[in-house]
Parts: sequence; C-alpha cells; structure tokens
Amino acid sequence: QVQLVESGGGRVEPGGSLRLSCAASGRIFSIQTMNWYRQAPGEQRVMVAETTSGGRTTYAEPVKGRFTISRDIAKNMVFLQMNSLKPEDTAVYYCNADIVPYTVVDGTRYPSRYLEFWGQGTLVTVSS
Repeated sequence: QVQLVESGGGRVEPGGSLRLSCAASGRIFSIQTMNWYRQAPGEQRVMVAETTSGGRTTYAEPVKGRFTISRDIAKNMVFLQMNSLKPEDTAVYYCNADIVPYTVVDGTRYPSRYLEFWGQGTLVTVSS
C-alpha cells in the first residue's frame, strides 16, 4: 500500500558530502513526520534527524551543524544533506515516516489510522 524508497547512499572520503533522498508512494492520505535513522554495524538503529509536517526539525547531537533534513511535502519526499562526513557516520541510513493511509469505499477516500513505515535502507560509507 505504502512504500518508502531511499537513494543517494555510497562511499565518500572524510570531509565529503552526500545527499540522501526518500520518496513515499502509494495510498497516502497524509504524512505527519518524515525522519532519518541510521544503524552502524553491531549497533542499534538510532534517530538522526526528524521533521514534522509543520516544519519543526530535530537532530541527534553527533550530526548537529553537519546534517540538514528537508522535506518536499508536495512530492512526499524527505532529504538528508550530509556535510563534513566522518568515518563514524558510516551506517545504513533508513527513511522513516508516520503516514495516514487511505482506503477507498464507493470511490471515496477515507483516512485510516496512521502507521509507521520504513524504507529498505541505503548504505553510507565514509572512508579514505
């Protein structure tokens, strides 16, 4: 019904930049928050950056001042601009969103209860 697809990962040298993108598609009535998480090898998945539909943003301490989350509400997309990358930023980055799907009854769309969705992840490797 609803899918999140990330893109933009890859390998970069320390000090470099990458921009991740995530597109939500499917039976979407509305999107509340769109967020980025990451999971380094052997570690738990942690929040990197969050953004609400009202534009409020929150960042994890290790990325403040280096990463910027932004959102294209019309296109149901969220981005993560990552600058001054460090080896410790190496991880699989996941897009996460709280989405209200819709169902169709007699041709009319009705909102369902909001659900949490995850993308498949994109690998970011920071290494010289």
